[in-house]
Amino acid sequence: MESLVSMRVLVTGHDGYIGTVLVPMLQQAGHTPVGLDTYLYGGCSFGEDAMAVESIRSDVRDVRPDDLEGFDAVVHLAAISNDPLGDLNPECTYSINHRGTVHLAAAAKAAGVARFVFSSSCSLYGAHDDIPLDEHADFRPVTPYGESKVLAERDLNLLADDDFTPTYLRNATVYGASPRLRGDLVVNNLTGYAVTTGNVFLKSDGTSWRPLVHVADVARAFLAVVEADRGLVHNQAFNVGSSAENYRIRDVAEIVNDVVPGSTVAFANDAFDDPRNYRVNCDKLTDTLPAARSQWTVRRGVEELLSAYLREGLTLEQLEGSRFGRVRRVRELLASDRLDDDLRWTDVARGAGQ
Repeated sequence: MESLVSMRVLVTGHDGYIGTVLVPMLQQAGHTPVGLDTYLYGGCSFGEDAMAVESIRSDVRDVRPDDLEGFDAVVHLAAISNDPLGDLNPECTYSINHRGTVHLAAAAKAAGVARFVFSSSCSLYGAHDDIPLDEHADFRPVTPYGESKVLAERDLNLLADDDFTPTYLRNATVYGASPRLRGDLVVNNLTGYAVTTGNVFLKSDGTSWRPLVHVADVARAFLAVVEADRGLVHNQAFNVGSSAENYRIRDVAEIVNDVVPGSTVAFANDAFDDPRNYRVNCDKLTDTLPAARSQWTVRRGVEELLSAYLREGLTLEQLEGSRFGRVRRVRELLASDRLDDDLRWTDVARGAGQ
């Protein structure tokens, strides 16, 4: 069903894991998405390539107000995208995820953009006990990635006024198939190992809790916020996922074991106690915006991934390589001098037509 009002929406990180799922969804709803990306993962396709749309090749740290004129909303996905990648270069993580986000939002506000939908993360809750957390829970980040999201939310809040509406979507840990598949996310990774090796390979002891959400449900939440009445989402934070979809990692492994024929749960020799432990309550999002209600479960997601991996002939080499691993991709680009230490393209990359 098409939205009653068509909007021009800038999607930063449109060529990434979530962005390549969100862009077609925005189009199907009658909006005009425009991308902004550095194309760090260009060519890292899984199955059919991402939908081509009008786009701006730029780093969010370099965006100017005149780049953003004429947009009704900015959906900000572009970021150092997980804890291990954030640990690789903490200062760069803060530069992009915190200061780059605030710079982008200030430029959007100066350009007259009314909506700014920020892709935050439940990682900002960090280390908690087993009680489900709502949006008022304390922040206890244990990584630069999680801390960068806390700082970004704090400073975006200062920009909110009658003409500028930031909204903070704290995504649960995402899973599911995408044209820019991430093999380093826990459900995708466990299913990948089960398919390629027969082992559901746990790298932690599996006791930590995680909220989990399908990539299509995340995209649906962003669409719902873009289309929502301003008063419902103005300067509001929402946990994105389903309150029923919190799992211990070992329970996810058992689901994968049950879905993937002939697989066996196995622990790494150096399996560790993961300090990241949190469950979340996502009722606020679905109570406020029923259109954002999650439609997927982890079991359905594993079934989808199994089918997709078999269809595309996923191999262990691919799963463990740079094509689907964000840290490995960045390390590869750094080692070949195509990226500098600030994760900007170098003259070497530009000379190669990057």
